[in-house]
Amino acid sequence: MTPDTSATAGMQRSLRQCLSHMAALLYHHGHVLESVTVPHRGLDRNAMRDLHAASGDWSTCLRVLERSEAAAYNEQDRFVLTALGRELLFDMFGEGAADCA
Repeated sequence: MTPDTSATAGMQRSLRQCLSHMAALLYHHGHVLESVTVPHRGLDRNAMRDLHAASGDWSTCLRVLERSEAAAYNEQDRFVLTALGRELLFDMFGEGAADCA
């Protein structure tokens, strides 16, 4: 059985759009990409509310990121990208754009 490449491509396109939208929102609200790429950092609930208030698309992107397992909440209940989300983000913007060092 062959995987449905159109569904996979569509999901990856949606993920990339959401990651791009998220990066722009972070920038406009004074955050850096490391806010979501470093597993022990993340965005707290107040920052998440601010992003939601700033963009009607944020809740849709949040659902896409969470359902695809590209993002999750860490032990401190902060929103961070998972290994999948970081890989896609670094593929789009380059690893130097958000070093995890």
